[in-house]
Amino acid sequence: MKQKFRVTGMSCSACSAAVERSVKKVDGVKSVNVSLLTNSMLVEYEGDKQQAIIRAVEEAGYGAFPSDEENRRSESKGEDTFSAQQKAAKTRLIVSFAFWIPLMYLAMHHMLYMWFGLPVPPFMTAAFHGTENGVVFALTQFLLLLPILYVNRGYYRTGFRALAKRAPNMDSLIAVGSSAAVAYGIYAIYRIGWAIGHGNFAVAEQSLSNLYFESAGTILTLITLGKYLEARSKGKTSEAITKLVQLAPKTATVERDGEETEIPVEQVKVGDIVVVRPGQRIPVDGVVTEGISSVDQSTVTGESIPAAKKPGDQVIAATVNGTGFFKFRAEKVGEDTTLAQIIRLMEEAGSSKAPIAKLADRVSGVFVPVVIAIAIVATVGWLLAGQSFEFALSIGISVLVISCPCALGLATPVAIMVGTGRGAADGILIKSGEALEAAQSIKTVVLDKTGTITEGKPRVTDLLPADGVTETELLQIAASLEKSSEHPLAEAIMTYASEKKIDALPVEDFKAEAGRGVSALVDGKRCAAGNLAFMNELGIHPGNAEKRAMKLAEEGKTPLFFAREQTLIGLIAAADVVKPTSRQAIREFEIMGIEVVMLTGDNRQTAEAIRKNLGIGRAIAEVLPQDKAGEIRRIQESGRRTAMIGDGINDAPALAGADVGIAIGAGTDIAIESADIVLMKNDLLDAVEAIRLSRATMRNIKENLFWAFFYNVIGIPIAAGLFYPAFHWTLSPMIAAAAMSFSSVFVVTNALRLRFFRSGRAPSVQNEERREANIQTITDEKGYKEMKKIITINGMMCEHCKMHVEKALNALDGVSAVVDLEGKKAEVVLTADVSDETLKKAVRDAGYEPVSVETKE
Repeated sequence: MKQKFRVTGMSCSACSAAVERSVKKVDGVKSVNVSLLTNSMLVEYEGDKQQAIIRAVEEAGYGAFPSDEENRRSESKGEDTFSAQQKAAKTRLIVSFAFWIPLMYLAMHHMLYMWFGLPVPPFMTAAFHGTENGVVFALTQFLLLLPILYVNRGYYRTGFRALAKRAPNMDSLIAVGSSAAVAYGIYAIYRIGWAIGHGNFAVAEQSLSNLYFESAGTILTLITLGKYLEARSKGKTSEAITKLVQLAPKTATVERDGEETEIPVEQVKVGDIVVVRPGQRIPVDGVVTEGISSVDQSTVTGESIPAAKKPGDQVIAATVNGTGFFKFRAEKVGEDTTLAQIIRLMEEAGSSKAPIAKLADRVSGVFVPVVIAIAIVATVGWLLAGQSFEFALSIGISVLVISCPCALGLATPVAIMVGTGRGAADGILIKSGEALEAAQSIKTVVLDKTGTITEGKPRVTDLLPADGVTETELLQIAASLEKSSEHPLAEAIMTYASEKKIDALPVEDFKAEAGRGVSALVDGKRCAAGNLAFMNELGIHPGNAEKRAMKLAEEGKTPLFFAREQTLIGLIAAADVVKPTSRQAIREFEIMGIEVVMLTGDNRQTAEAIRKNLGIGRAIAEVLPQDKAGEIRRIQESGRRTAMIGDGINDAPALAGADVGIAIGAGTDIAIESADIVLMKNDLLDAVEAIRLSRATMRNIKENLFWAFFYNVIGIPIAAGLFYPAFHWTLSPMIAAAAMSFSSVFVVTNALRLRFFRSGRAPSVQNEERREANIQTITDEKGYKEMKKIITINGMMCEHCKMHVEKALNALDGVSAVVDLEGKKAEVVLTADVSDETLKKAVRDAGYEPVSVETKE
C-alpha cells in the first residue's frame, strides 16, 4: 500500500536524504520519496509498518505522522500547512528584526558616525562609549541577542540533534556557526570584565573590537528572512492543489423519500439523485437523469468552453452549472471522484523525485560533513598561518553559514511542483517527477489511430446521389434501410439524417445479409444497401459509381451502395474522421524534432490514406492489441526514447511499456491507470503542450541547480579566505548569511516563473465546433426560438483580445458568442431577450469598440 506522511523538522536536502535512508531500512518498505518542498513523505510498503516508519523517522531526528491526521489538525485550526509555516516564520521574523535593529545600531553606531557623520545621542556616549563602559556595552548586546536566539531556537534543537545522529544538515551549520559566535562573545564579556578590573585596558579594548553578538543576530535574522520568503513562495507553488481542494462543495442537495434534503457532501452515496440548480457547483461525479444545461468544466479539464449536458451525459465534481436545472445519479463519491483523483495525482507528483533530484540528494548527503571539515581546516589553517583567533573564527563561521544547502534541496522539487500545477490548470495531469523528466527527451511519439488521431466513431463524409436523385431522397432511403441495421456505419447514417432533420420511411420485409448488406420494402419499393459484392449479387450494375467507390476507399473511407428497384441511386461514404487538431499536433511534434509513428489495427489501405493525409512519417498497420507493446519495444531498441499516446483498453500494455505513456482523458480507466501523463481533454495538442512543459520545467531545474552550486562554488573559497593573501578578500558572517538566504529565495522565485508558462499553440478548431454544437444542443432541447446577431468590433488585435471579448459576451445570461478575429466581428446566439445596448456595453467594458449590431437571418 501507499501512504503519505507529514515530516516535521526538515530544513534542507540533507534532512530529506537522512529521512529517506532511515525509512528505507525498515523491513517491508518498497519505496520512499521525501519532499522537502511539502515536508511530506510518500511510502510504499507491505504489511502493518506505519508505526515502524514513524519510529525510523524519529530515530533520524525528525517527526512524522500520517497525512490524514495532519489534515484534521490543519482543518481544526482553519489553516493549511503552508500558511501555518508562513505565519510561524513571520512571527519569528518580526521578533528577530525588533531586537536586531537596536542590536546593530548599538554595535555599529560609532561606524555610522565615522562613515556618515551621523550624530550620536548623548546617553549613548555616557552609557556605552569608552573602555570603562565595556562590560555594559557588551552585556547590553548579549541581552538584545537573547530574544533572537529564543525565537529561532528551532535551528539549534534540530541542528544539534542531527549532528548527534551523525547526519548534519543545514540547521547544524547555522547552529554551529552562530553558537561559536555567541560562545566567543560570552568569553569576551568575561575577558573585558577581568581586564578592566586589573587595569589592563589594552586587552579590554581588543576584546571590545571583536564581539560577535551582532554577527550571530544577523545570521539568524537574515536566515529567518530567507525562510519567511521561502515559505511564502512555497505557498504559491501549491496554489494549484489548494485551489482544487477549495473547489469541492461542502454540501449537496439530494432527493430522498420524495423530498429534497441538503446534506454534507461526505454523506452522498452512490445511487443518490442529486439536484443541481443554476450557478451551483456539482458535488460528486454522476450521470444526468433529468433536465439539460451547460456546465463550465474549466476548473477540472482546462476546457474554457462550457459543455452541454443532457440525460445520459457524465458530470464531474467541482464543475459549475450554468443557467439550467438538472438532476443526476451519483456514481463516484468521496475519494473516487475525478477531482479527488486529480488532487491525489498532483500530490503524488509533488512528492515524487525526478532522477536529477536524486543526484542533488546524493550530493547533499555528503555536502554538509564536507563543509564542516572545510570550516575546521580553514580555521586551524589561519591560526597556524599566524592570524588572530578572531580572524580565524570569522573565517570558520562564514564557511559554515554560506554553505547551507537550502537552495540545492529546493532546486528540483519547487520546479516539479509548479510545473505539474501549471499542467493541471490546463487539463494535463503529470503523475510523477520521473514522467516529467522523461518527457523532455522523447524522440519518437507513437499514436494510436482510433480515438486518438480520429474521433473514434464513423461519420458520413460523402453523399453522392445518382443522376436524377436528390440528396434528400438518397438520405431518406438510406436512413430507412439502416434504421434496423446493426452495421457499424448504420449509426453514422442515422445520425447524419437526424442532423439534416430527415425522417425514415416505413419499412417492411427487412433482411440482413452478414458481411454484404441489407434489403427491404421502403414505401412499397424494394431497396437495398451494401458493398459492391452485394450489388453484383443482386444483379445491379454500379457503372461509374464503382470507380468513385474505389477512390473513396483509397482515401480511407468505407463506401456503401444504395439501390431502388434494381437501379443504383447513389453512394454514401463514412469514415472515422480525423480530429480537427490532429494535423496541427503532428506538425508541431515534427517542428520539435520528434518522429511521429501511427500504430493501428486497421487495414493497411485505411492506415496509408490517413498517413498521407496527415503527413505522418510512418504507419504500422494491422497490429493486434497484444502486439502493440512489442512494436514499442522495437522502437526503443533502436535507441529512441518513446512516448505512446492512446485511449483504449488495448493500448494499456503499450502505454505501460513506453518510456512515457500518455492517455487521452476521454479514454478508458485502464488506459488512464497505465499512463504516466493523462490529458483531461480529448485533444492531441495537449500532448504537444505536455512535452513543451516538460522541457521548460527541466530547463528551469537545471538553471536552479546551476545557481545553487554557483553560490557554493564561488562563496566557499571566498569565505575560507583563499583570496585573502592576494586580494585581501574576506567574507564576514553577516554577508555570508545574506548570500545564503538570497540563493534560496532566488531558486524558488525562478521556479515560480513556470506559473506563467504558455505553450504558444494556436487555438483549437475543435473548440469552435464544440461551441456551435453546445449552442445547438441547448436551443434544440429547450425549444428556444434562437436569434443570431453579428456585432462588428474595432480594436481587436490578437488572440487575447478575442478571448476577452468572448468572455465578456458569454458572461451575459442567454448569450453564446464566437469571435472572428480576422473579420473583426462576433457572432452571438441569443436564447433570451438581450438588448443590443447590453451587448455593446459588454464589448465596451472589455475595452473594445462595438461599431454595429445586426440581426442575422
